[in-house]
Amino acid sequence: MIELWVGIAFLTLLAVAFVFLPFVRAKRMVQIETAEDRKEQNIEIFRERLSELEQEKAAGNLEESDFDTLKTELERNLLTDVEVETRKSGSLQLTTQALVTVTIMAMLVPVSGIGLYSVMGRSADLEVALAQPADPFNGQKPTLEQALAQLEKELEMNPDNPEGWFLLSTTYMNQGRYEEGAQGFKQILSILPDDAPQYASVSGQYAQALFFTNGSKITPEVRQQIDKTLAIEPLEITVLGLLGIDAYENQNYEAALEHWLTALRNADGQTAESLRSGVKKARDQLVAQGKNVPEIPELQIASISMKVDISAEMKQQVKPEQVVFVFAREVGGRMPLAAVKLSVADLPANVTLDDSMAMSPQAKLSSVPVVEVSARISLSGQPQASKGDLYGIITPVEVRGGSLPLSLVIDKVVE
Repeated sequence: MIELWVGIAFLTLLAVAFVFLPFVRAKRMVQIETAEDRKEQNIEIFRERLSELEQEKAAGNLEESDFDTLKTELERNLLTDVEVETRKSGSLQLTTQALVTVTIMAMLVPVSGIGLYSVMGRSADLEVALAQPADPFNGQKPTLEQALAQLEKELEMNPDNPEGWFLLSTTYMNQGRYEEGAQGFKQILSILPDDAPQYASVSGQYAQALFFTNGSKITPEVRQQIDKTLAIEPLEITVLGLLGIDAYENQNYEAALEHWLTALRNADGQTAESLRSGVKKARDQLVAQGKNVPEIPELQIASISMKVDISAEMKQQVKPEQVVFVFAREVGGRMPLAAVKLSVADLPANVTLDDSMAMSPQAKLSSVPVVEVSARISLSGQPQASKGDLYGIITPVEVRGGSLPLSLVIDKVVE
């Protein structure tokens, strides 16, 4: 424990030094800097801001009356700053009273901290931790088997750790150790409350582990777990996938298609790709049987391709560095379902909007059949539209099945 207290003492001295350092620097700076230097800086800033206003006025972004008002305000601020700096010059004094006050405050910080640590600290836990044996892996990267053994050992000491059990169980499943994975998921369910957000998902994975443990068959035990899961969450993707597999193996392709399609509508990423593959297989089997299968929009990936450009009449009104936002929104909605950020210098640009550009998992391009797409040059650089922004819009646009790229031209002004 001596290292702890030595460290505290060192950090205390360091903290006190940081408290005094500004005063020492302040005294030196008062001797070096003159009021004239600060006046010159203020004047230089005034000139830069005035130049910016003149550029805005020349570009037509600022009316004459607004320019005069802002210029007067700049001049007033310059006079005020100069007067204040004149009064401040030479006024900073490192008095004895100030030194005493700062010293007392500087010492109160570590004293109070040590007092609080003695009551609320975890020095005993630190002492136990320091007494632990050295790293069993000797600084080398552990193998998967070593990491698993270490995790199993930690869970023996702390069995109420759902995150640890989940990591262990999913690793078992990836290794084909389905029975051990099932026991791990069962342990998680005994720890989590029934109303936990993760409960339904873990319940579904427990059903999947039981399914593989029993030779990829829906036994009464597996069916019971599936029913429990669906009672909590009727759209739980894992158990819907299991029901689809079982139906497909039993050549009930209509049921397989229904289960997989329901899961697909609520899935994303690699899971969605796997389910989409299953839906195609079930559909193809039904078609091979001569059955009429309606078109399945979910098999078409939600994606909108377009060429974004600005009209020739408006090209003279913009600067290359200005920001361009390209959005897809539900018709009449406000929340973007997909968005990309460009600059005027990028135009014309070929843009493709899809689910990978979603603002949130609940608001994706694939969640609606049609959208409105727009591109806007933001004068403020912010996504929110403001007066004077330039934009173009196309509506409605189907999110699936579009074969030709759209042509989106920025040719309007936000009023």
